[in-house]
Amino acid sequence: MNRSMSKVDCLEQYPVTRLKGVGPKAAERLLKLGISSVQDLLFHLPIRYQDRTRIIPLGSLKPGQHAVVEAQIQGTEIRFGKRRSLLVHIMDDTGSLTLRFFHFSAAQKNSLQQGRLIRCFAEARRGQQSLEMVHPEYQIIDENQPLPVEQTLTPIYPTTEGMHQLTWRSLTDHALSLLTADGQLTELLPEAIRSEFAFTDLKTAMQQLHRPAISTDILKLEEGDDPARQRLVFEEMLAHQISLRNLRHQHRRHDAPALPDAPQLTSRFMANLSFQLTNAQQRTVDEIYQDMQLAQPMMRLVQGDVGSGKTVVAALAALRAIAAGYQVAMMAPTELLAEQHRNNFSQWLEPLGIKTAWLTGRLKGKARKLLHEALSAGEIQLLIGTHALFQDDVQYHNLGLVIIDEQHRFGVHQRLALKEKGHHVMPHQLVMTATPIPRTLAMTAFADLDISVIDELPPGRKPITTVVIADSRREQVIERVRESCLQGRQAYWVCTLIEESEALQCQAAEDAAADLRERLTDVRIGLVHGRLPAVEKEQIMQQFKQGDLDLLVATTVIEVGVDVPNASLMIIENPERLGLSQLHQLRGRVGRGSLESHCLLLYHPPLSQNGQERLSVMRQTNDGFVIAQKDLELRGPGEVLGTRQTGEMQLRIADMLNDQHWLPAVQRVAETMLVDYPQESAALVRRWIGQRVHYGNV
Repeated sequence: MNRSMSKVDCLEQYPVTRLKGVGPKAAERLLKLGISSVQDLLFHLPIRYQDRTRIIPLGSLKPGQHAVVEAQIQGTEIRFGKRRSLLVHIMDDTGSLTLRFFHFSAAQKNSLQQGRLIRCFAEARRGQQSLEMVHPEYQIIDENQPLPVEQTLTPIYPTTEGMHQLTWRSLTDHALSLLTADGQLTELLPEAIRSEFAFTDLKTAMQQLHRPAISTDILKLEEGDDPARQRLVFEEMLAHQISLRNLRHQHRRHDAPALPDAPQLTSRFMANLSFQLTNAQQRTVDEIYQDMQLAQPMMRLVQGDVGSGKTVVAALAALRAIAAGYQVAMMAPTELLAEQHRNNFSQWLEPLGIKTAWLTGRLKGKARKLLHEALSAGEIQLLIGTHALFQDDVQYHNLGLVIIDEQHRFGVHQRLALKEKGHHVMPHQLVMTATPIPRTLAMTAFADLDISVIDELPPGRKPITTVVIADSRREQVIERVRESCLQGRQAYWVCTLIEESEALQCQAAEDAAADLRERLTDVRIGLVHGRLPAVEKEQIMQQFKQGDLDLLVATTVIEVGVDVPNASLMIIENPERLGLSQLHQLRGRVGRGSLESHCLLLYHPPLSQNGQERLSVMRQTNDGFVIAQKDLELRGPGEVLGTRQTGEMQLRIADMLNDQHWLPAVQRVAETMLVDYPQESAALVRRWIGQRVHYGNV
C-alpha cells in the first residue's frame, strides 16, 4: 500500500471540543474516559441497545418491558410519603400508565398540562395501582408537528457522572455526520486483508454500531458477534499483537552473548542432584540452550504447574551463562521466594565453586556497599533478589542472563528494565511462572516471548485429595489437624481476606493462630503474615522447614516458594474469596514429597452458584492448565494474568475468551502488517493503545 500517510486519522486530530455542546466541563468528563478527539468518540462503542422504533399501546405493556409509549396527560399530582414525588397520569385508547418523578421542578410540572400529548421511554414496573415508569425520557408532542419514530436502534453508551445518554447520542450524531461528510477516518486494514475476511469498511462499521438498522439482531450486537463489531475486534487484537511482536522484533535487533555449551559444569551439577530430570524438563532445557547459543537475546517464558521443577531448569540455564564468564540475575516478587531460591541455588551451585549472593530492599549500609562493589567487579556470579536488582545503583560487571520468577507479579516494563544492566549486549531473558496460562491467553498476552511448557510432574508425586467442607464442621477439621500433626506430619492453615486490607488479613491470621493454640495445646504452632519483620518471618519459615513447628498459620503470603516435603495437609479458610489459580498455587504447598496429601477447603455457606462451580473444579482436578482455563472462563483474563491493576492488555472491545477464534489469523496478519505495512501498523497501535503502557520501551 503506497497510500500517503499525511492524512492519517484526520478525525484523530479533530478535537472533541469543536463539537457543539462540549464545553470545558464536558471535555474534562470525556477525558476521564480517554476521549479527546472525534476518533476517540467514534471508538467509544455502545454497551447495549434499545428498540425504540415502535410505539407500544399502554394496554399491551408488561412489567419489566422497556418501551416507547405515546398517550394523553390526564392530570398530575404531588404525593408526600417517604419521598416526595410527582405523578403524571397518562391514557391512550387501550389503557393507562403513571409516570413518577422524584426529582422535578415547578417549570417541569407546569409543562405537563392536562390534555397534552406525551411520548415516553422507560421500563414499565408494577406500581401501587397500575404500571408505572420512573423518570422516563419524554417529549411533549405538538399535535401540529408529529414526532417521527426512531428509524434505528437506540444506543446506550458507557458513561461517567454528568454525561447523560441524550448527550452521548447528540455527540455521536455530530461525529457520524463529520465521518459521512469528510470520510477521513483512515482505513488502516489493507484492502487484501478486508477482502480475505469479508470485513465491511470502517465507516460503514461505525454507522452500523452507533446507529444499527431496525433489522439488526440486538442479541448478536450486545454479545459482540455481529460483523461490524467483529471487524473492530479483529483490528484491536491485531494492534495488540503488532505492539508485542514489534517489541520482539526490536529485541532481536540487539546483540546478546552467544553462550557455548558447558558439558563439564553441567555434568558435575547433574551428578550432585538426587533426582533425574523429567522428559518435559529436559525438553525445556534443550529449548533454552538452543536460544542461548544465538547472538540475539533469548525471550522465553517457561510455564510449569506447581511442583513441576522449574527451578532446576533455571539453574541449568544459569550454569551455561556462568561457564561462559557472564553473570546471572534472578528476580523474585517477594523476599520469601527470593530466600527460597537463594537456599536452593547456594546448595546446588556453591559446591561447584560458583559465588552466589542475594539482594533485597532491606540490605543497607556497609553490607549493601560491599555487595555492590563485588558485583560490579564480577566477583558475584549469581545475584538473587527482589525488584532491588534493577535499581539504578546496582551495576553488573557483565550480565548475560536475567531470570524472572512468577512473571505475572511484575509489569512487563519492570522486567525489561533489567535489560539496561547489560554492557554493550542485551542479556538473555528467562521468564518463569507457576500460574498455568491457557494457550490462547498466552498467545495473546505473551506474543513477545517464546513459550516452553513443563507439563509433567516428577515421579513419586501423588495427587492431592481435595475436600470441600462447610465451616460448621470446623471442630472436626481442627481434630483432623491434631491427628495429622501427632503422627509426625506437618500442616498449613491459610486465612484469606483477599478483598480486605493487609492489616485485616494479618489480624485474621493472628486470631486463627490464637484460637488454634488454645485448642491444640499439644501441637507446635507458628504464624507468618505480610506484616511480620522479614527476619522473624524467615526464622519461622526455617523452623517449619526443619520440623520444629507442626502447624503453620499463614495468610496467602505462602502462595509461592515454600517447599516443605513433610507438609501433607492444608486447610484454606474462605476459599470462595480466591480465584482458582491462587487456590491451586496454595494447594501446591503440600504434596511436595511422597506422602498422601490432602487439601480441605473450609467455606462459609451459602455458596453462590459461581462459588460452587469453582470449588467443584478444585475437587475434580489437580491439573493447573484445566484449572487456569476454568479460571479464565469464570473470572476473565485480567484476573488470571494478574494484570487487572497494571493497565496492561486492557482490551476495549475484544474479549479474549469469546474472540479467541481470531488468534491464529491475527498472528499471521500481524507478521504481514509489520513487514509490508509498517506505517499502518504504527497507526493501528496508536489508535488502539495510544498513550497507555506499551509493554516496555525498547
